[in-house]
Amino acid sequence: MSWFKRKMRRFAERRQHWFAQPGMRWLAPWLDKPACWSFNRRKVAMGVAVGLYSGVMPGFTQKATALALALLLRVNLPAAMVVSLYSNPLTVLPLYYLAYRYGQWLLGGGASVAMTAPPSLFVMGPSAWLAQTLRWLIDLGWPLLVGMPALGATLGLAGYLATRLLWRWAVVSAWNNRKAKCGSA
Repeated sequence: MSWFKRKMRRFAERRQHWFAQPGMRWLAPWLDKPACWSFNRRKVAMGVAVGLYSGVMPGFTQKATALALALLLRVNLPAAMVVSLYSNPLTVLPLYYLAYRYGQWLLGGGASVAMTAPPSLFVMGPSAWLAQTLRWLIDLGWPLLVGMPALGATLGLAGYLATRLLWRWAVVSAWNNRKAKCGSA
């Protein structure tokens, strides 16, 4: 068994301890499902796809989207949550710009409007931030609103395929190494 697989098994086994804690006990009926902690190629690949899709969502909704989709689709929850971390304050503007351009391309071009920076949650309160974010999205219009889910779906599909291919490569390499150790050709 590989080092990574052992680590993931230990991580998944600790969930019973986490959900036994008084503050976490109320989450156990929703999050302590074996399908959400299963470590196989299909569940992990779909978890990666969900995480990549969710990472494009705006602000704090990334984790909520990853959690909701992982539970709904019964995919690997840790993979979905960890992979959604690719979107951070350093990458959010390039991602939104890419989503904006992707949306423009999908909608057939249109007038090129300069994209402004999104409002910061840390500068204003949550209600003001939400109002400013909605205004920001309305100002950018349809290209961004179409481009964000489309880019998320494209990234999710690419992540799914890449995970399945890498998993397959790892399994075939392990088989070949085992054959070479045994001396069979």
